[in-house]
Amino acid sequence: MTGAANLREQVRSITGRARVASRPLASAGSALKNRALEGIAAALEASSDRLLEANARDLARARAAGTAPAMLDRLALDARRIGEIASAVREVVLLPDPVGEVTGMWRRPNGILVGRMRIPLGVVGIVYEARPNVTVDAAVLCFKSGNACVLKGGSDAIESNLALAEVTRAAIAAAGLPADVVQLVPFTDRAAVQYLLEADEDVDVIIPRGGEALIRHVAEHSRIPVIKHFKGVCHVFVDASADLDMARDIVVNGKVQRPSVCNAVETLLVHERAAATHLPAIAEALVARGVEIRGCPRTLALVPAARPATDDDWPAEFLDLTLAVKVVDGLDEAIAHIERYGSMHTESIVTCDYANAQRFLREVGSSCVLVNASTRFNDGNQLGLGAEIGISTTKLHAFGPMGLEELTTRKFIVYGEGQIRE
Repeated sequence: MTGAANLREQVRSITGRARVASRPLASAGSALKNRALEGIAAALEASSDRLLEANARDLARARAAGTAPAMLDRLALDARRIGEIASAVREVVLLPDPVGEVTGMWRRPNGILVGRMRIPLGVVGIVYEARPNVTVDAAVLCFKSGNACVLKGGSDAIESNLALAEVTRAAIAAAGLPADVVQLVPFTDRAAVQYLLEADEDVDVIIPRGGEALIRHVAEHSRIPVIKHFKGVCHVFVDASADLDMARDIVVNGKVQRPSVCNAVETLLVHERAAATHLPAIAEALVARGVEIRGCPRTLALVPAARPATDDDWPAEFLDLTLAVKVVDGLDEAIAHIERYGSMHTESIVTCDYANAQRFLREVGSSCVLVNASTRFNDGNQLGLGAEIGISTTKLHAFGPMGLEELTTRKFIVYGEGQIRE
């Protein structure tokens, strides 16, 4: 058997074992799953030294390869971060288990009772980069929602991911469930990703987490349905009636608090009737915090510190202290701009006009639309979902932050008393 064929068979063996293990997990009760999760959290804390040793090997290899400091920080584990990972597992324990929930029962004229029951998706494949904590986060979210998972992390974190997966699997087995519900592809060969994406007989859905290039590669090469999130080009529209202090706080928070995340604001749109009164003060607050403003001609006339925006700036996800700013004629132009350049992620309107707020909510089609609130709230924890596995910007199967409920689907259930169809 050639090397490529052997690798393909090994990946298929991994996905096949996940499929087999998914069946008993799908019927496991909440108490058993929570007991396993508590065991995972305790095992992570008890295995801190072992996990740090594995992570040190990843860090040494990354430093030797000249990895940038920001990426090294994403890769690094320490005792505090391991504690945070364990705490996140315990937070999942506290979340309601959606599996088995029956909703919307109704009776038909012939007497049958019809409803819908939440069930796991089955086997979830997750392709991700850099951060080792994703290994545990993804595994426990899939586990609590009754799904087996096949994890394919980046080669830069291979030692850390293997150690974290081993600890997680051992704790699941100790609780009496099959360890194979959590599988980690242990190969750094990039071909392993493609073989995972071809395993449509075993894997029900693929969730990529990482940069736009990774997600586009997965979407273009997968035989399995992909839940996509290409990028977060998020907008704030300051309407003519907006309160200045509110608008300034929302824009600064959305841009500055964590500029490198997908729900950070990337473009500010300002109604022309608010531009002279609001834009200079908002820009002053942004510049004072190190933000580079790239503006349209009307913005440049009001903000001397701004640089001219180019056509490439409007669809850009800067992930940095850079903000594109455009003065628009009104709500219609703001909505049209978002439709043309947005990424279906997050948009916010700042307004005191109820009718404009309602139009914005109805007509902007992104996964989260806010009125008088920061874009930074499009996050599973902030929206009350608890932990999330990512934010979907595609409308099938989920749209927006994906918590436990979004990792399930629903089947129809029917109660009868002997009815037969005429």
